[in-house]
Amino acid sequence: MTSEQEKRVLLMVTSLASFLVPYTVSSLNVALPAISASFDIDAVTLGWVTSAYMLTAAICIVPFGKLSDVYGRKRFFILGNILFALGSFLAAVSWSAPVIITARVIQAFGGAMVFSTSIAIVTSVFPPGERGRAIGIITATIYAGLSLGPFLGGVLTHNIGWPSIFLVNIPLAILVVILTLLYIPGEWVESGKRRFDLPGACLYGVMLFGCMYGLTLMPSPSGISWMVLGLTTLAVFVWWEQNAPAPMVEIALFRKSPVFLFSNVAALINYAVVFAVGFLLSLYLQYNRGIDPQTAGLILVAQPVVQMIVSPAAGHLSDRIDPRVLATAGMACTTAGLGILMLISASTSIWVIVAGLVILGFGYGLFSSPNTNAIMSSVEGQHLGLASGMVSTMRAIGQMLSLAIAMLVFSAVIGTVQITPAVYPQLQQSVNIAFAVFFIIGLGGIAASYARGTTRD
Repeated sequence: MTSEQEKRVLLMVTSLASFLVPYTVSSLNVALPAISASFDIDAVTLGWVTSAYMLTAAICIVPFGKLSDVYGRKRFFILGNILFALGSFLAAVSWSAPVIITARVIQAFGGAMVFSTSIAIVTSVFPPGERGRAIGIITATIYAGLSLGPFLGGVLTHNIGWPSIFLVNIPLAILVVILTLLYIPGEWVESGKRRFDLPGACLYGVMLFGCMYGLTLMPSPSGISWMVLGLTTLAVFVWWEQNAPAPMVEIALFRKSPVFLFSNVAALINYAVVFAVGFLLSLYLQYNRGIDPQTAGLILVAQPVVQMIVSPAAGHLSDRIDPRVLATAGMACTTAGLGILMLISASTSIWVIVAGLVILGFGYGLFSSPNTNAIMSSVEGQHLGLASGMVSTMRAIGQMLSLAIAMLVFSAVIGTVQITPAVYPQLQQSVNIAFAVFFIIGLGGIAASYARGTTRD
C-alpha cells in the first residue's frame, strides 16, 4: 500500500519528467529557422530534426512499456531520464544536421521509456476515484512544457542561441533521477512469466517505420514501396500477435473493448491534427509575417497555456462524468480552432490567430485527460504498461503523422529548397492546405470519440 506522502512524491517526479519532452519539442519548433541557418538545410530535412524523434519514440514506446511490465517500471523510468539527458547534451554540441538528428534519436529512446512508464506507475498507485485527477495533473505538466517551450525557446534562441534549449534539460533530468532513487522505494513489476515478444517487437518496428517513413516520401515510388512494406508487415504483425505465446500487444483488447479501441483511435487523430500547428505557425509567423523568434514564441504560447489550465479540471471531471462526453466535446472544439487557422493569410490579425489557438487549446485540454483516463481504466492491472504505452504511442504516431502530412504538403508545394523570400507565397499556401487537411481529419476524430460508446454503466 503506497502512503499518501509517497503518492505525492511520485506524482511530482512523474510530472517533472513528463514536462521535459514536450518542453523540448515545443521550444524546438521556434528554433527551427535558427537551426536551418546554422546547418544550411532545406525545409524537408529540417522537418526530420523533429520527425526523427517522433518516429523513434513511436517505434519504441510499446515495446518499452511491455519490457517495463516484465522487468520493472521504475528501472525503465530512471534509465529513460538518463538517456534523455545524454541526447540533450549531444544535441547541444551538434556540428551538423546528421549529428543533431542522431541526438534526437537518443532523446527518443529516453522519452519512450519515460512516457511508457509514467502513466502506468500513476495508474498502479492511484485508485479509480483518484486516478483522473492524477492523470489530469500529469497532463497539465505536459501542457506546461508546451506552454513554456515556445516562450523559453524564443528567449533562449534570440538571446543565447538554440543549443541552450537542450542544455536546460540536463539538470532537470538529473533531478528526476536523484528524487526517484531517494524517495521512491518501490518497484512495479507484474507477476507471471518474464517473457518478451522479440519477433513481435521487430515486426512492430518495421511496420511503423515503413508506414511513417513512406508517408514522408509520398507520392514518390520509394514512398509507395515503404508504405506497401509497412502495411504488409502490419498484416503479419496482427497474425503473429494473435498466435504468439506471450504477445507484445494483446490484440484481443481492441476486439473486446470498444472503449479501448475507439479511445486510442480518437487519441491518434487528436494528436495528428494538433501537433504540427506549432511547426506550421512558427514558420508562418517568422517568415511570412517577419516576427522574431521571441515574439513568435509568445504568440504560440496561447494554445498550451489554455490546455494547461483546462486539463486538470477535465481530468477531475472524468472521474464523475462519462469521458465520452468530455472528450467528444473537446475534439469538436479542437476542430473548430483548426477551422479558423486554415483561413489565415499574410494580413490576418494576430488576435484572430490567438483566438484560434485558444479555442484549439481549450478543446485539446478538454479531450486529453478524459480520453487517457478512459483508456487506462478499460484494462486490467497486468495490461497497464501496454495501455500506458498505447497512450504514448498514439501520441507519438499522431505527432509523426501530423508532421508527415505537413512535410508532404511542403514537398509537393515548395519542394526540397531552403525557405527564402522567393518561396514565401508557396509557404503560405502550404500552411493553408495543411490546416485544411487537419480540419477534415478532425471531423473524423469527433466521430471516433463518440463511437466508443458509454464508458460507464
